[in-house]
Amino acid sequence: MREQELDLLIKFLREESKDGKEVDLSSKISTLSAYMSCRMIFGKKYMDNDLGEKGFEVVVKETMYLIGTPNIGDFIPYLRPFDLQGLTRRMKAVGKIFDDFFEKIIDEHIQSGNKDKKNMDFADVMLGLVGTEESEYRIERTTIKSIMLDMLVGSMDTSATAIEWTISELLKNPRVMKKAQNELEIVVGMKRKVEESDLNKLEYLDMVIKESLRFHPVAPLLIPHQSLEDCMVEDFFIPKKSRVIVNAWSIMRDPNAWTDPEKFWPERFEGSNIDVRGHDFQFLPFGSGRRGCPGMQLGLTVIRLVVAQLVHCFDWKLPDHMLPSDLDMKEEFGLTMPRLNHLICSLAAQDSKTLRAISLEGIVSIEDVGIRGMDQSEFHKNRGVLECRGVPSIGLIGNPSYLSGFRGSEAVKPLKQAFQPLRQYSL
Repeated sequence: MREQELDLLIKFLREESKDGKEVDLSSKISTLSAYMSCRMIFGKKYMDNDLGEKGFEVVVKETMYLIGTPNIGDFIPYLRPFDLQGLTRRMKAVGKIFDDFFEKIIDEHIQSGNKDKKNMDFADVMLGLVGTEESEYRIERTTIKSIMLDMLVGSMDTSATAIEWTISELLKNPRVMKKAQNELEIVVGMKRKVEESDLNKLEYLDMVIKESLRFHPVAPLLIPHQSLEDCMVEDFFIPKKSRVIVNAWSIMRDPNAWTDPEKFWPERFEGSNIDVRGHDFQFLPFGSGRRGCPGMQLGLTVIRLVVAQLVHCFDWKLPDHMLPSDLDMKEEFGLTMPRLNHLICSLAAQDSKTLRAISLEGIVSIEDVGIRGMDQSEFHKNRGVLECRGVPSIGLIGNPSYLSGFRGSEAVKPLKQAFQPLRQYSL
């Protein structure tokens, strides 16, 4: 399911690349994340207009803003009825949108009566617990809607933000981008797409994801915690029922814990046992302990898969000949910390000097690449095998002027491996 949605995004991006169009990658990643979340939780993809006039992205961002904004009424209770900031009014409006949406989903599942346990989604599982003794807690319709909201909001915005920042840092650091692409070419090869089974073999990509989560934590202050009893943390006394805020952003940029913390440097994790599970308190992208993120493993899988596929399929560049050092990296602070401005970029333009090939298993055809100068029988035999990232539709073989930027025959090795035998050519 995740790979299906990602394949559709890759197909769209390939179409956009034909004319060298700029792409609002932030918007596309947000939509991809919404579709993946809906299919995992509700069993099918919902469109923007299914969540009202504003759509998924706007409503979820409004929700994250309201959750992350301090409410004066929470700290000074006698001011709560006045709703001085207007937050309560806005929360009720957003709550009504989600309530109507979830009611429709629950009704659809009840009417469909899905009995196939192999194809049950999360909503089916929760509805199956209503009125049973399988859970020690009483599961009701309101409970299901609350959990749906937690899962939808928690999975959509967080994964999209992490992917967006990782791609941003790769664009800002071409050396890291190149190294990640080289690893993908070695581990995955150039004749197929990245699969989830490949992810554990991509060690450098894992370092890149870790460094991105350190440098741009999705939830900079994690989720507020409350102490159940009086306790001491070193020399600090924390009274019972105190609300504790953990500044993960500051911890993960602490020079006492990290060497050169203001530098994006994935190699810092090479040979290190530091992981994302919260065992190492200098690195807390998902929190720690019983209140850590319950969707950590699923979120990491989505982030790794999407980043790997985007990096493997295309050569990315910044618009208007922008230098990597000029890329805007301003953050929007809140419960989550996305980019302040959308990430606008383009695929490799027509004058690219980089040749990269990848199979998209039927998404593309060889005619789109424009490779000529080979026997017709070989041409049709290998149809659909190859896509070139950033290669214009010209006669590639027998066109030394186009290949002049390459290092001799090394440039056409992917072609030689994919199409044997090729006609003789000389550079």
